[in-house]
Amino acid sequence: MAKPFDSPLGATITKSGTIFRVRSETAEAIDLCLFGETGTSETVRLPMRREGEVFTLEIEEAHEGTRYGYRAHGLYDPDRGLWFDPTKLLVDPYAKELDRPFRHDQRLSTFGVDTVDLVPKAIVTRDRKAKVAPPLLPPGGFIYEIAVKSFTVLHPDIPEANRGTVAALAHPSVIAHLKRIGVDAVELMPITAWIDERHLPPLGLANSWGYNPIALMALDPRLCPGGIDELRETVAALHEHGIGVILDLVFNHTGESDRHGATLCMRGLDNLAYYRHLPGEPGTLVNDTGTGNTLACDRPHVRQLILDTLRHFVLHAGVDGFRFDLATVLGRTAEGFDSHAETLLAMTGDEVLKDRLLIAEPWDIGPGGYQLGHFPEAFLEWNDGARDDIRRFWRGDQWTIGALATRLAGSSDLFSGTGTRSINFIAAHDGFTLMDLVSHERKHNDANGEQNRDGHNENFSWNSGAEGATDDPAILAARRRDVTALLSTLFATRGAVMLTAGDEGGRSQNGNNNAYAQDNEITWLDWNALDETLVEHTTMLAALRKRFSVFSQTGFFSGDGDVEWLSPSGDPMTVAEWEAPNASALGMILKTLDRETGKSVRLAALFNRSEKALDFTLPGKGWRELASGAPWQENVPARSVLFCIE
Repeated sequence: MAKPFDSPLGATITKSGTIFRVRSETAEAIDLCLFGETGTSETVRLPMRREGEVFTLEIEEAHEGTRYGYRAHGLYDPDRGLWFDPTKLLVDPYAKELDRPFRHDQRLSTFGVDTVDLVPKAIVTRDRKAKVAPPLLPPGGFIYEIAVKSFTVLHPDIPEANRGTVAALAHPSVIAHLKRIGVDAVELMPITAWIDERHLPPLGLANSWGYNPIALMALDPRLCPGGIDELRETVAALHEHGIGVILDLVFNHTGESDRHGATLCMRGLDNLAYYRHLPGEPGTLVNDTGTGNTLACDRPHVRQLILDTLRHFVLHAGVDGFRFDLATVLGRTAEGFDSHAETLLAMTGDEVLKDRLLIAEPWDIGPGGYQLGHFPEAFLEWNDGARDDIRRFWRGDQWTIGALATRLAGSSDLFSGTGTRSINFIAAHDGFTLMDLVSHERKHNDANGEQNRDGHNENFSWNSGAEGATDDPAILAARRRDVTALLSTLFATRGAVMLTAGDEGGRSQNGNNNAYAQDNEITWLDWNALDETLVEHTTMLAALRKRFSVFSQTGFFSGDGDVEWLSPSGDPMTVAEWEAPNASALGMILKTLDRETGKSVRLAALFNRSEKALDFTLPGKGWRELASGAPWQENVPARSVLFCIE
């Protein structure tokens, strides 16, 4: 495990003032710049003292609330990976609070042009401890993915001043909704400070997801104007109601982008040390992320920044865990991905972090980037295999009945060991919403300004009879029916489950499957338009998972009475039935504890993707339909999932 540097980097308040420390191997000199309360006028510029790779300076007059930045001196030679330009004000990589959001401007990329009026100023902060408790997500728990602004900006009960902020998540109406649908933990899409991609402002667009960070520790003032205090108070409020908080963090790249991007932070301080470059080509950034650069997470100082960032959010906000965007980058070395990479092991072995929830998005776009199932045992992993196989089954693709069973059982083909680490989902922020999945055969991303080139082309989707919006009641009913079945399938899987906010109520993005640039009504959740029938169905499904112990078990099935796979005849599936190309029905019987009665029971989940109702026999006696309590009538309606209890 990496050891912390002897002295903390960033701005540290002391009894006599504040010590500023910033690291650079290649800068010739670094100046500390102090600003007035408005952050517009540079009041002091002082040279820092070099101590090895760290530049340091103690200022007695600097106290909590002081605004500051850096200017780095050295050679400007991008072909050699050197980007020193003292006209560029630089944000401290260890900044914990900023006085304003980032905004793109061509001057950020132009050598010799001062950017003091553009760049946010870091604010000296005093760390305040949070209450740190064991993570709240239980095995097999229900994670709810939230884009903070999109989720809250139109909520009618939230005061207008709080809409679109982290504080809004603590509003009683929001908490009531989360509790109603049975959420165990919310996963907040990035709330740290980001900058818009440079092509968006000319198009009149803005990044609405936040996956383009600059300062990894600082919360974005638009989403969290109260800084770490606001996050800590919101986490505490959600914890009071038994709801955990997971932060989605981006450690794979920064918003400084490619060679033509902005100089705002790491590029201006030590480009060669922070970013990965092609061997022997220091002027060429590696792009394993699709964003123009890749952080060198295997280098000790980058690893330390990552660990210190994670510790900061645990110790000072009390969060339950983290989801890592394009997490393969975290395990990359010069030789490729290593599941035992020091950065990954440092996370799992750190005293503060070792009990936190760690969730990997197990891929990037670099060589060997797809690493689903290959992260350390402590990590849960987003399972896009489950996503695609469930979609393909319900779309009607051939030879998918076996894949469906594998995903329902926890994906033992993907995860080694004795149990699953799968986070099962059918839709997430990047892709179709659940309703759009059954309403569009192809993506409709023209609003993104890239001539519909962006976003995935293969979505395993269908439109139920018409492409996009329609007022045909039969098509609308078919779409609701299919979303109901998809939700039921998701909640019947072994492993944790994840739902993106609004998918429980049929939200749509009008077929846009890459809505990162739509900070508008396309992504904003219309609470008044939620389908109450679907919301109630989600509520039932979440309650089902909590009622039956089988859904909180993560070990793989042994096949010795704990699970039975049945054909509609009520007999065990034969090899021929598993291999039938157009097999459309499957029964899964699970032995489980019913927590309501304290008794051991059998629970059946019956899947019928065909357009006709199917007769379905269950072995044994006394079966009842779970939702209604009515005696089992041995019939599964078309395009549906039914749950029965013996």
